[in-house]
Amino acid sequence: MGALIIPIILQLAGVVVIIAEIVLPSGGILSIIAAGLFGYSLYTVFTEVSTFTGMVFVIADVIMLPVVLIVGIKLLVKSPVTLKTELSKTNGYSSQPEELIAYLEGTGTALTNLRPAGTALINDHRVDVVSRGEYIEKGTEVAVVEVEGNRVVVKKSL
Repeated sequence: MGALIIPIILQLAGVVVIIAEIVLPSGGILSIIAAGLFGYSLYTVFTEVSTFTGMVFVIADVIMLPVVLIVGIKLLVKSPVTLKTELSKTNGYSSQPEELIAYLEGTGTALTNLRPAGTALINDHRVDVVSRGEYIEKGTEVAVVEVEGNRVVVKKSL
């Protein structure tokens, strides 16, 4: 029993270091330390106790490590280091400028050749646009078919 105290302490220290790795940004240094703690613990058990006890430790690690990772990630969600504010449209955050929606189903003229990106005059405004992959010559009438994020997608008007 005395020979198992050091490996058990090393295993517990490895668990603590893994949880610290989840919460603290270390660039993987803490992961290397945790792997070293687990590895030395297993080495000690296999060499000083028995192969059977070493296999028990390996099986315990295989079961314990995923559980520790899942619990650590759940702790991270509740941790003060995580972002609590949801970046949503209802909270006033939007990745899409509101004025781009006004161009939907609008028509205009290509000011540059669209290969497939370029500029068009839509509703008397210069707008960066992109075609759906086809080449559109300068001066061609275009229609806005989609506004997705910051992209205004146009096609040739019929």
